[in-house]
Amino acid sequence: MPLHIVIDARRVRDFGIGTYIRNITRALSALDSENQYTLVAHPNDAGELAGLGPNFRIAPFPLSDRGLKHNFYFPRFLKSLNASLYHIPLNSVAWWMPRPYVVTIHDMSSLLFPSKRDFRYTVHQERYRRGVIRAARVIAVSHATRRDLQGVLRISDERLSTIYSAPDPAFTTVRDDPEQRRQILDRYSISYPYILYAGTVRVHKNVPRLVEAFAVLRHKLENHPVYHDLRLVIIGDELSKNPAVRRAVAHSRIESAVRFLGFVPIETLRVFYCAAETFAFPTLYEGFGLAPLEAMACGTPVVASDLPSLVEAVGEAAELVSPDNVFDIERGLREVLLNDVRREWLKEAGRVQAQRFHWESTAQQVLAIYREVAAKTTRN
Repeated sequence: MPLHIVIDARRVRDFGIGTYIRNITRALSALDSENQYTLVAHPNDAGELAGLGPNFRIAPFPLSDRGLKHNFYFPRFLKSLNASLYHIPLNSVAWWMPRPYVVTIHDMSSLLFPSKRDFRYTVHQERYRRGVIRAARVIAVSHATRRDLQGVLRISDERLSTIYSAPDPAFTTVRDDPEQRRQILDRYSISYPYILYAGTVRVHKNVPRLVEAFAVLRHKLENHPVYHDLRLVIIGDELSKNPAVRRAVAHSRIESAVRFLGFVPIETLRVFYCAAETFAFPTLYEGFGLAPLEAMACGTPVVASDLPSLVEAVGEAAELVSPDNVFDIERGLREVLLNDVRREWLKEAGRVQAQRFHWESTAQQVLAIYREVAAKTTRN
């Protein structure tokens, strides 16, 4: 008997989470024509989920997964859909979430790196713990995240599955168009070599140290024939919530050499990846490492933290650095820029590494979990 699977797709426009939602639904659509799927999305986001199979439908829901109302109205709405099971693609589980449900955990940064440890944090911590404990199955996007779930929340191993995500096909299958690249870079007035960071701009992303490392590097290269006008381009949201980044820029006296571009469309991001001299990702904590894989898929050499979760993603195909050490971050950037042999090796190795991850494989493993959870629920 076909299953009716409901997927919460309200974060389809987000960094990272949006990539997961768009691509898991597309891959499931190509893989599974038997089961019925309902994608719960904000009314304005239906276009982001267009082109799926006839067994997929959109159920508009106007509220976000933030705020108290979500805990009351979202479970009631889900119950009206009469599903076999529900998939929440991040740990934002409503308090009275109907069961059975599967939850995907991308990282635990909101618990490990809170902005404040106040009453709201305590409530969030309890909601996070409860959402995971009540889940029929928990998907972790890396073995490192799986270990975090076991260590911090004491989740038993038999309820956990590690299923890797993959780069968006926009980075792996679309050829670089020189004319499009020129037009987009001209639009942003970029005519100089640059180091790129792309992602959210939160405390654990370590962007202030990247800025400091860049300041050291720029000083060393001020007379270099190619990199004397090297810039740092930062693409990401939530900058206003992290004033430490702008303070680092002002303190280092490199305001004219750092560009903040905010959110950009995926086609524009691909061009920025392709045109960058290197992609820098010296984060202090990460669930997996999708952004470095996207850069690798575009043929851009990557400098990344030597964290276990990132090593799971990038393997040996990145220049690994200690994220706690400004001078080691600077060393890694300088090595990639100035060592031509190392640079070309990283480009090729990065492309190969990015090709190891496929959404088809991810969808196959997720679908197997759906079937297992539904079968267990029927038996009980």
